[in-house]
This record gives sequence, C-alpha cells and structure tokens, in this order.
Amino acid sequence: MDSFVDSREFARMTRAIEFIEREYQRQPRLAEIARHVGLSEYHFNRLFRRWTGLTPKQYLAEVTSRAASAALREEPSVMDAALSVGLSGGGRLHDLTVTLEAMSPGEIRARGAGVQIRHGVSETPFGSAFIAETTRGLMRLGFLDGRSDTTEIAALRVLWPHAKFVRDDARARELAATLWRRNSGGHESVTLPLAVTGTNFQVQVWRALLELDPGATVTYSALARKLGVPDGARAVGNAVGANPIAWVIPCHRVLKASGELGGYRWGAARKQMIHRWEERRAGMS
Repeated sequence: MDSFVDSREFARMTRAIEFIEREYQRQPRLAEIARHVGLSEYHFNRLFRRWTGLTPKQYLAEVTSRAASAALREEPSVMDAALSVGLSGGGRLHDLTVTLEAMSPGEIRARGAGVQIRHGVSETPFGSAFIAETTRGLMRLGFLDGRSDTTEIAALRVLWPHAKFVRDDARARELAATLWRRNSGGHESVTLPLAVTGTNFQVQVWRALLELDPGATVTYSALARKLGVPDGARAVGNAVGANPIAWVIPCHRVLKASGELGGYRWGAARKQMIHRWEERRAGMS
C-alpha cells in the first residue's frame, strides 16, 4: 500500500462521494453525510476538503449544478428542470443551488432567433417585479416601483429582437412564490438556473456575488481585490449596477468602503428593507 494513502480515509471519502451523488436530490445536510461515513461533522468537513479540494457543501452544489444543466436540455421548462433534480424542497440555501451561465456568442449574435421569452409581473416582499425567463433560465428580475413593465420589455426587445415574447403573469407569480417561499423555517430561496447577458467582467462580478455566504456583505474594493483587479472598484460598481436579476444575484449586499449601504439600482430604501429582511431571516435560522 502506498504509505501516503490512508486506505480507511480513502474508503470513507469514496462512500461520502457516492452518497452525495446518489442522494443529491434530497440535498442532504453535512451532519447526515458525516454520519453516513461514521465521522463528526468537523472531522469529516476537514477530511473531505483535504481529499477533494472542496467542502462537502461545494461538492453537493457541483453535483446539483451538473444535474440541473442536463435536466434543462430534457425538461419543458426551468421549473420542471428544477423539480426534476430536487431543487424545490424546504431547507435549500440560495448560495448552494443557484447556477449561472452566460449567453454564448452565437446566441447573442442570433439576437433571440428561435427563443421564447416568457415574462410577467408579480408581487414580491419588496414590491411589484418584472420577471422573464427562457428555457435556459431566469434572465431578468427587476422591481417596478409602480411603473408599468413597458420599459423592461422594451429593453429586452433591444437585446433579443428576434425572440418570441409571451405574456405569462401566472408564471411570474409562480416564480416569485418559489423564490420567496415561506415554510416552517422562515423564508427560503430556491435555486433556479440563471441565464445572463453581459461582458466577461460583468459575469465574473455576478458569479462572485453568488459565492457570498448567505447574508454576508462585501465592499466594492474588496470585491475588486477578490477578482484580481485591486484598482477596479469603479468597474466593479458599474458591473454591480448592471445586474439583470435583482435579489437572486445579491448586488444589494455590496457596501461602500465606509460600511454604508450606498446606492442601489432599485432604490436605497428597498436595499435597506432587503437587509432588514435578511437580518430577520438570519435570526430565525
């Protein structure tokens, strides 16, 4: 036996990986996976990361993401795909299950040819919102502040002039109910795939926001440093401001260097309300 390999550890990690791959639709918690291989949560978490380079939480997210991508090619809608991989049950954590894909250059060049965009308006905990999706995923969520959705639809038509636009308020309400689901444990966000259009840098910023721990905040400068552009706080700010999917891509968690909330594309007051809402939610957990 190779002296650098602990066969018992290897066997346990293999069992853990097989368990996650088999049970991902239930989104098992760390305690359950650790119990399955006969280790404490703390020991298992450290051991799994040493062997795989990922935490169990990150590995479960990867498995779920792969399954969601496959389901999107086979299921008739985003919601059906989410349901098929077990993403709609209670206890889902927003940062575990959200997947983000950028539109390909070919799709952008086609300008929506062959694409159906379903869109509508729904009430949310933070006011009326315009919501739009394709079979690839949620593509737009913006708060309306009493305005009609005409401006939002016009903006999408500029990007996707050849797409077929279908009004579906019932679907928008269904998506809103899913995103702001309330259950016995409080509000829980549920994953849906996101399909965004943006520059490479914008997409990098949006991915970094999705990697924030639930409820965590970050400054523009810290986000710039994380992305390897220490002098790029202004560029990061512009990318944050261009976020096309409010709430789900949590641009509301980006603060000024002073710790103040700062501006928000959908209003400073709404940003304050969202922070209060998340603080109350954290208190329930």
